[in-house]
Amino acid sequence: MKKIAIPIVASALTALGSVWAYEKIQDNNFNTEPQSWNAGTTKSGLHFASNSGAAMGQPVDFTDAAENTVKSVVHIKIKKAGKTITAPVWDPFADFFGGGGGQQRMQQYKQPDVEGGGSGVIISNDGYILTNNHVVAGADEVLVTINTRTTLTAKVIGTDPQTDLAVIKVEAKNLSAVTFGNSDEVRLGQWVLAVGFPLNLDATVTAGIVSAKGRSIGINQRQSNRAVESFIQTDAAINPGNSGGALVNTQGQLIGINSAIASPTGSYAGYGYAVPSNLARKVADDIIKFGDVRRGYLGASLADLDRMTEKEAEEVGVSKADYNNGLGVYVSDIVKGSGAESAGLKKGDMITAINGVATNSSAVLIEQIARYHPGDKVQVDYSRSGKAGKVHVELKDQKSTEQLTAVQGGGAKALGALLKPLTKQEAGTLGVDGGLAVVEVGKGELASTGVKPGFVILSVNDQAVKSMAELRNALNNAEGMVQLSGTYPGNRRGQYYFSFPYSGGGGSSVE
Repeated sequence: MKKIAIPIVASALTALGSVWAYEKIQDNNFNTEPQSWNAGTTKSGLHFASNSGAAMGQPVDFTDAAENTVKSVVHIKIKKAGKTITAPVWDPFADFFGGGGGQQRMQQYKQPDVEGGGSGVIISNDGYILTNNHVVAGADEVLVTINTRTTLTAKVIGTDPQTDLAVIKVEAKNLSAVTFGNSDEVRLGQWVLAVGFPLNLDATVTAGIVSAKGRSIGINQRQSNRAVESFIQTDAAINPGNSGGALVNTQGQLIGINSAIASPTGSYAGYGYAVPSNLARKVADDIIKFGDVRRGYLGASLADLDRMTEKEAEEVGVSKADYNNGLGVYVSDIVKGSGAESAGLKKGDMITAINGVATNSSAVLIEQIARYHPGDKVQVDYSRSGKAGKVHVELKDQKSTEQLTAVQGGGAKALGALLKPLTKQEAGTLGVDGGLAVVEVGKGELASTGVKPGFVILSVNDQAVKSMAELRNALNNAEGMVQLSGTYPGNRRGQYYFSFPYSGGGGSSVE
């Protein structure tokens, strides 16, 4: 009996630990940081981690899956040259040399070079490799070491910040490509393997189970304000450097690209998160074929009722009990001219399925739509006033709709970027009075600073900006230099500051 009791107690303790880790995530006690390995950097909180399986209780053999997958996973190392920054410096000696008081002068300094890395998965025999956007973003040099310990120079083919995915390519033939599995068939509790190069070590394999599906943790919002997150959650050990590595089933089929971890230390102490392989495959195919991602757009604002208070649910005319009865995702608004409007969807509808796939959260719904191209038609099942219905929606081009939405919301181009004022709800979530969200970064001043889509501008030269008019006034008053301050959603490090010379005109015009 004692021999039997020991594993039971151990299992109970493990279960209690899992519940504690989940509650810590729910309490938002984790921060959001990149998790490809980065020399000299300390990490904490929610981090980037730069089907079928045997039933629990039955013997499981991982050897074939592990040995085959290791051949398809590569080690990625990157280098970023330090940028030269021009910033205003206060001169305290101006009193002694004339000028009538302390003055600002311009000073240049060079940031140190950065080295980092992560993992990648070979998806074609001729050298295409799938990895995370945050592993290779901004890299000046990308080196890939394959299973034979051969190191090759890689070219970045394209990136997709919305899903945190990227495709790179090496010039090689007869590589061992991974076999894609169907992530829609992944089941809770099934065994999985995580394969990558954690902590700058050689290829490492860890095992665990699928802990949850359709998980959104808000980490991709640092890269895009239209993040697509519907992660597969696993308790397989994932550490810094695993970013871009493979999550496979016991047949060695790819069911996810490892992307992030939840941990109070930055190393394995919680859960790992992987981008579902069905979404990853579509993104990779688009990048290889078009050079970017062609993503369809439904044209509906969505809300999860389980995240609403009783009062908020009452205000939109929906009972919280309705959500508990499995009625789906609430439509809080319809974009004018969108496919959703043309098909007859209305504010107040509850979307219950996309092409037969149940949508029990906005994360799942957004991920399903993200698999399709503009012009594709999808079947949308919905409930309206308790009555079930279905329509076929032709998805529109997302970029054109983003620009339309930005204009309708008072957005415009400034500093070489597309900006959009925060809504009251967005500002409340960030704990600020207002600001300007960066939707897209083109050629111009913002691009030179390294600001990414999703960044929220809060002030310009210490003057708060909550509208395009306030930004225009602040830029008109700028005398040669502009200092922006702002933050990224989900970031708890405080504000970021960027300075750059400004003369107006060109890409800097405010329309």
